[in-house]
Amino acid sequence: MIDKRIGDLARAFDLTEALGRVVSDYSAGMTKKLMLAGALIHSPRVLVLDEPFEAVDPVSSGVILDILRAYVDHGGTVILSSHGMDLVEQVCSRVAVIVSGEVLAEGTVDEVRAGQTLAARFVELSGSGGEVEGLEWLHTFSD
Repeated sequence: MIDKRIGDLARAFDLTEALGRVVSDYSAGMTKKLMLAGALIHSPRVLVLDEPFEAVDPVSSGVILDILRAYVDHGGTVILSSHGMDLVEQVCSRVAVIVSGEVLAEGTVDEVRAGQTLAARFVELSGSGGEVEGLEWLHTFSD
């Protein structure tokens, strides 16, 4: 049974040819796909994923989204941590904005957005923005 799952996941994540290679030879995107395959192999009820699309090419991202959607459609739960607000708006049904361990907002995407983009709402809630004053020297260039 485990060999079948390995084969199925390797095909789904386009890792079949890489299975015999040392993981340290994998690209960052391949490593990310391998870690996700490892998380899925036992078919858990809940997946907790930290930046699952980081360093993954657009084709692989689409495959991962399809796999995760099917997983959720069949009763699985995905808890996703991401700084990609566009992605979160696109794929998540519920959202929590957490800053320094504190939940600043929680609810459906529309509830948390409160009429803004999720990125703008995150900045508003977190109150964090970079200090750009004093960088005028960036407007003059070295010779």
